Amino acid sequence: MEFNSTNLFVLMYKWRKPLIIIPLAAAILAYVFSRPMFITPLFKSSVVLFPSTTNSVSKALLPQQNSFSNEDILEFGTEEQAEQLLQILHSGEIRDSIISKFDLLNHYRINPDTKFKRTSLFKKYSNNISFRRTEFMSVEIEVLDTDADTAALIANDIARLTDKARRRVQHERAIMSLQIVKSEYDRISDEVNDKQDALTELRYKGVHDYETQSAVLSEQLAVAMIDNPNGKAVQSLETKLDTLAKYGGTYVSLRDEVSLLKEEEIKLKTKYEQIKVDVEQQLPTTFKVDTAYASERKSYPIG
Repeated sequence: MEFNSTNLFVLMYKWRKPLIIIPLAAAILAYVFSRPMFITPLFKSSVVLFPSTTNSVSKALLPQQNSFSNEDILEFGTEEQAEQLLQILHSGEIRDSIISKFDLLNHYRINPDTKFKRTSLFKKYSNNISFRRTEFMSVEIEVLDTDADTAALIANDIARLTDKARRRVQHERAIMSLQIVKSEYDRISDEVNDKQDALTELRYKGVHDYETQSAVLSEQLAVAMIDNPNGKAVQSLETKLDTLAKYGGTYVSLRDEVSLLKEEEIKLKTKYEQIKVDVEQQLPTTFKVDTAYASERKSYPIG
């Protein structure tokens, strides 16, 4: 069937009034019902955060046992750190703090006597407050609210609470680590003291440096036996060599153990000082790109 434009124009002319009135009426109705009296306008505020690669002051700024760390406190975090940041943002700690501080139950006009008030509150919270990871490995906090100032305040406070929560978790872990290292350091120190006391007792018995003493006394005994095999000098030297033979093995074992334990003690002391810095000094865990501000125009409904 061939297309006939004449028939189309005739049909459009015939239905000209509905074709004009219906779109015009739809536009008028859309405009009217999108007014604040029908749909409450929402204002949007957002904050962009970049996670940091490291929050350990000691690892980033202090020399380690073998060398300086390669971690850069000025470097933005990777995908893994961004995902960790999202987990914190979705935590109940952040949500409950915001709900309490801004009294969102009343702000969202949820009946406090309803049976499922918390379910309704959490759903409203999720609809108005969202988080997403951007393609640049940052995290965006987006808040919609009927009040532009409140939207900005909530967004900024979530950013603050996120950094606070992350630092709190790391601080608690640092304190636990400090206690573990301190306990192990004290144990090693006590063991070193005990073995040094045992070495002191052996020195009172005449064992001071087994290898050197053994070589010197053996040489002296050989000379003394040539001069006078039955003399008192020979007897005295033989007595000293007997003492070395009796306690020498114990002395060498204790001496080597003390040497190894002291090395471990030094490492633990260094680690303790490093963790202590992390407990007493903290770095921000995020880079805040900008601060949320009160929007001058509504975000929803558009128009």
